[in-house]
Amino acid sequence: MDPNHYRFRGVWRLAAPAEAVYAALADVRSYPLWWPEIREVRPTGEDTGEVVVRALLPYRLVIALAPSRRDPAAGVLEAVMRGDLDGWSRFTVRPDGAGDGAGAGSRVLFEEETRPGKPLLRRLALPLHPVFRANHAVMMRRGRLGLAAHLAAVERRGDG
Repeated sequence: MDPNHYRFRGVWRLAAPAEAVYAALADVRSYPLWWPEIREVRPTGEDTGEVVVRALLPYRLVIALAPSRRDPAAGVLEAVMRGDLDGWSRFTVRPDGAGDGAGAGSRVLFEEETRPGKPLLRRLALPLHPVFRANHAVMMRRGRLGLAAHLAAVERRGDG
């Protein structure tokens, strides 16, 4: 096992239409409004930017994101990551009947494959591998909860 190689996979079920979920996930600049661990988004180009991430552990990551696939019809958003983490991440959004009882829910599959680009993270990979994975799990859980609350607020306002 390579302690510097991480694969993450998770499913979010949300009580919002797939189109609304996809639109929210495609709007990376709004992530700090609803995802507590995404502290800042710095645009670096029309479709590129850097995200500043800080979860439970006392360090922050700066990750440059560049879209590699945007396919609304397939519900796929994929980005290449460079910087403190190198690799890729992907959201795949599909309609799911587990929503509000009217079939308006969504299922989001999150996948990520990454390696630390930051030398300190590479040195700490073996002893802290389980801690890094737990930190990521907390970040993803809070992202799901934040997105659910954000989508519900948009729906209440009627501007979604």
